[in-house]
Amino acid sequence: MKKETAGIHHIWAIVGNPQENVDFYAGVLGLRLVKKTVNFDDPETYHLYFGNEDGTPGTIITFFPWSGSYKGRIGDGQVGITTYVVPEGSFSFWENRLTAFGINWVKLDRFGEQYLRFEDPHGLKLELVERDGGQVNTWEFNRVSRNEAIKGFGGAVLFSSNPQQTATLLGDVMGFERVSEEGDFIRFKSTGELGNIIDLRSSNGVRGLMGIGKVHHIAWRAADDKDQLVWKELIETHGYRVTPVQDRDYFNAIYFREHGEILFEIATDPPGFAIDEPHDRMGERLMLPQQYEKHRAKLEESLDPIEVKELDIE
Repeated sequence: MKKETAGIHHIWAIVGNPQENVDFYAGVLGLRLVKKTVNFDDPETYHLYFGNEDGTPGTIITFFPWSGSYKGRIGDGQVGITTYVVPEGSFSFWENRLTAFGINWVKLDRFGEQYLRFEDPHGLKLELVERDGGQVNTWEFNRVSRNEAIKGFGGAVLFSSNPQQTATLLGDVMGFERVSEEGDFIRFKSTGELGNIIDLRSSNGVRGLMGIGKVHHIAWRAADDKDQLVWKELIETHGYRVTPVQDRDYFNAIYFREHGEILFEIATDPPGFAIDEPHDRMGERLMLPQQYEKHRAKLEESLDPIEVKELDIE
């Protein structure tokens, strides 16, 4: 038995200085800071979410900024590269913009598509790809208009310690269509318009080490709580150990580590990021889980101040 996920819900990574994180993803890439909250288990650490104007599943990248922590190492058992999709015809804009901000990039081809590959300030590997699908992102900031704005995830490149097992899970359980093979990669496609292309590296490399500049886990979409429980039962019947449902305020989550050692999450689309603040004010105020609200003054004092601001181009 298999189901079909629409694709990526969000990607969660570890980075360094929080202001550098905000400057890059909001100031350089033009994404919206849709939620500013804290790590539920370590409330003196931010949990920051960036996405399109609405914070739609398939557009959200989320971070724990741990200044001064150790650097990670990219390798097996991780999301190796996070891919963003931009409107067709916008590559020259992004080439010029990345260059103007002093960001080195390279252009490469994979499965007949061109990619711009670069890194964020903390070493997270990113790509841009032009595609026609997916809704236009209407969020405009710091000279990024809707004609060039990142729509959301194009997908991801997975580095598995057991590519055959990961491929079986994606295709036979999670409903991804195996559409092509090229060189060292197998391409899978889901039914969604964003976050729908997964390229699985078919060979092994060095084992990855978690730390700054690395993806912690990738989350797949469930339509709602009921759908998530069906997913949980299905994954368990295939021999995986799945956590109980975790309430993350803006979605509910279950987790399991697949046989290639990549940590997978299945997250619900609702309730979304406007549940606790108005849509037009999302990301402006520090939003705390209920259990930490009584500690607000102390937490606001302990957390480094961060600001979404327009950046000057060199």
